[in-house]
Amino acid sequence: MDRKKQKRKGFTLVELLVVIVIISMLGAFAAPKLFKAIGKSKQDLARPRLTLIEDALERFAINCGRYPDDSEGLEALIVMPEDLEGKWSGPYLKRSLLLDPWDNPVIYLAEGEINVGSYDLISLGADGEDGGEGENADIVND
Repeated sequence: MDRKKQKRKGFTLVELLVVIVIISMLGAFAAPKLFKAIGKSKQDLARPRLTLIEDALERFAINCGRYPDDSEGLEALIVMPEDLEGKWSGPYLKRSLLLDPWDNPVIYLAEGEINVGSYDLISLGADGEDGGEGENADIVND
């Protein structure tokens, strides 16, 4: 008789399984939208990162009288080129800022193909390859 008077506390196995199924279904619908938003936010971060590098290149050019050439690349913003002793006032940027949001190196072209008469900074997007659409699209400085 004592057993009948005791109230059972807790959940049954069936109740737990129903809750797990409901949470799984919600996750299956929400996850793709969440990952798409993360990819979009990385694209949105790439352009300001290129702007920071552009600013560092401008400070380099003001101090040194020229932009880095292709052989020096963006490394010239971090380590002083041999021929610029006395002019170079760097480092102009942290090494980690030379990577795009997908941790791929930003490409620097001293003779711009897109910005003729200037330089190009290119992030190859999520796939790290030339071209692409959406999250894989290349991002170039203006």
